[in-house]
Amino acid sequence: MTATILTTATYNFSAYMIYLPIVIMLTIFVSQFLFKNSKTFMIDIFHQKQDIAMATNSLFKIGFYLLNIGFALCIIEFFQIETVERLVVALSKKIGGFSIYLGVMMLLNLLLFLKGRKHAMNKDKIQNEEVVNS
Repeated sequence: MTATILTTATYNFSAYMIYLPIVIMLTIFVSQFLFKNSKTFMIDIFHQKQDIAMATNSLFKIGFYLLNIGFALCIIEFFQIETVERLVVALSKKIGGFSIYLGVMMLLNLLLFLKGRKHAMNKDKIQNEEVVNS
């Protein structure tokens, strides 16, 4: 009985020790990639004002970390893991679900950047037309 409890506790602890580093590293990787490539959008959105664009980009990055790592911690809920096979299945479901969530979050951020850039370009176009007409 004691050996079974220890084995189950070991599998659950192993699941946590595998899950947490993977989701944190995945979040950092996606964040670095997304925000490295979003600098161009931010500079366009803020009309070539690089200091404001970089500061806003850094704030988005911190928000992305907090939101996604917080979500990854909130969904930690492993049931009794009794075998190695169940450990693999549980980890696959958790990490796969988190990866899908992270992909959706990345696409939402990309849509936000595209919408902001389109809005900034329309605003520039309207200002240029007003200058030509006056």
